[in-house]
Amino acid sequence: MELINIAQKILISNGLVMAFIFVGVVMWLCYKFSDIVLKGRIHGSAIAIAVGLALAYIGGEITGGKKGLADVAMFGGVGVMGGSMLRDYAIISTAFGAKLSEIKKAGLAGILALFIGIILAYVVGAVVSYAFGYTSAEEMATIGGGAATFIVGPVTGAALGVGSDIVAMSIAAGVVKSILVMIVTPLVAPLVGLNNPQTAIVYGGLMGTTSGTAAGLAATDPRLVPYGAVVATFYTGFGCLLVPSVLYFATKAIMG
Repeated sequence: MELINIAQKILISNGLVMAFIFVGVVMWLCYKFSDIVLKGRIHGSAIAIAVGLALAYIGGEITGGKKGLADVAMFGGVGVMGGSMLRDYAIISTAFGAKLSEIKKAGLAGILALFIGIILAYVVGAVVSYAFGYTSAEEMATIGGGAATFIVGPVTGAALGVGSDIVAMSIAAGVVKSILVMIVTPLVAPLVGLNNPQTAIVYGGLMGTTSGTAAGLAATDPRLVPYGAVVATFYTGFGCLLVPSVLYFATKAIMG
């Protein structure tokens, strides 16, 4: 009993270390499950995200808290590990390894993909939110931003001063999109010629979600990951600028 108490104290006082170990084990198990059971048809990252969401729900239900698994004292470091600082570092780091010469080859197509990807995702999200009764420009812009990525949504919501429930919906929309991109990418890759750096750049611009694009391309061809990820990272930053300003004011003008 004394050993258990000592172990708990060590784990709680070294929460971030525990979080890395825990997430590492979960990722390893999910990748093994993907390889052995699913034969790589669904990437391990997509499975890991689904498991993470389930664990967050269970943690919240058990503790009655609002931080998911991080409300369990032993897993408190998960909240730090999943915080904005390490999250943004992880997103940016996926772009390392991309060659500037290959990015230049995408040229105008890569730039247009950014605009088309953000605007199309925003319009779909805004229209769906309106169909479900969220008719204010602020709500539509926040949920539309979430349809772009689960980072753009909260940034837009904070800028426009919407409620936490709308921000949560925007995050949910982005997470669903991310998981869908992870699963669908390796399936559609042969059909759309997603087999070289230039098409990966355009694809990253159209899809945007960095985590979804990176995982989907990893399941398709790991060599394409830096190219899709670097443009998807630009997509996130560009979306954070475009959605709360130009697209929001356009929505406000249309909605009166």
